[in-house]
Amino acid sequence: MSVVYKAKTFDLSGLSGITDATLAMHFKLYEGYVANTNLLNEQIAELSSGEITPKVMPVYSELTRRLGFEYNGMVLHEWYFGNMKNGGSGDPAKESAFHKAAEASFGSYENWKKNFVTVGKMRGVGWAATYHDPVTGNLSNHWINLHETGNVAGFAPILIMDVWEHAFIRDYAPAERPKYIEAFFSNIDWAACDDRLARGGAARPIGK
Repeated sequence: MSVVYKAKTFDLSGLSGITDATLAMHFKLYEGYVANTNLLNEQIAELSSGEITPKVMPVYSELTRRLGFEYNGMVLHEWYFGNMKNGGSGDPAKESAFHKAAEASFGSYENWKKNFVTVGKMRGVGWAATYHDPVTGNLSNHWINLHETGNVAGFAPILIMDVWEHAFIRDYAPAERPKYIEAFFSNIDWAACDDRLARGGAARPIGK
């Protein structure tokens, strides 16, 4: 592939309950996913320039499977960083597109939040994600395991929360994940979520 991805930068200093030191570590980890995505694309392209023989097939297969992990790791981090900001409101305004979509899909915003937080508290490492179904218009919450496992084909990501321990371990003990989730909610950029709903989640988050 000729495309080369570049790591985006996100101005998130001064978040509530998530320290700059945690963010610095997290940004470095994200940059690793970008670098590995580019490396794997190069390696796959090199193998693809010749014949994929039975001898080469195991290597090609492993690189291709690994690309799913690295690429989704890159993109999910961009969605995560892109739906936070300094000075978040905690909960969306009642007239916002997200609040209305949550009401329509779950009966109330409170029901949606309870469900989303519960997904985030599930044992194991992964991601909590709110997706938009472009066919029905409904929101639904999902657990994503190893980046590429649990994404729903055709659904658009609207809100992404990283609950791998690296997202909070410098600020909270593993058993204090609920405190991290509270901190995450205090930093959500609901305008970004509304924008994703309006665009159907088609575009990647805007960084610098």
